[in-house]
Amino acid sequence: MATMIDGESYLGKVMVRPLSKQGDVTMYLWPLRCLKAKFGGPTFGVDVQGVEIIRFDPHGARGHWHKGGYDKLGAGGSHVDYPEDVKESQAQLDWSLDILREQTADYLTEAGYPEAAANLDAELVNAAAEAIKAHLAEQGDLIPDAVSKDLIAA
Repeated sequence: MATMIDGESYLGKVMVRPLSKQGDVTMYLWPLRCLKAKFGGPTFGVDVQGVEIIRFDPHGARGHWHKGGYDKLGAGGSHVDYPEDVKESQAQLDWSLDILREQTADYLTEAGYPEAAANLDAELVNAAAEAIKAHLAEQGDLIPDAVSKDLIAA
């Protein structure tokens, strides 16, 4: 699972799911990641043997995602903006889940992990995408709690 960054706060129960039967590829979800800049939202990503490769940050106006190897390239080197027409958090989440389902293998290969890409199990990937939606619904709206704790600006 991705490393939590000093100075950031994480609310809600973390979830981790396998994306391969071998267990070398996993998906994690932080229901609410509060960045130092006082904004946030859910964050989820794909790891290969503990190395984070893909990360999605559907945080609305400042939402973005990372490809190419988050741990290898760093946040700036792997940063990608969402498409111009995908601005709201929910639309970014839906778009990200589609990418997770349809393009994870391509992005793993592109980042230098072809064996991990070959190990992906479509059923596990689909189950993880559905689990993200269910887990976020179960956790509820964590933003008011983050605002009351001054972790996110109102």
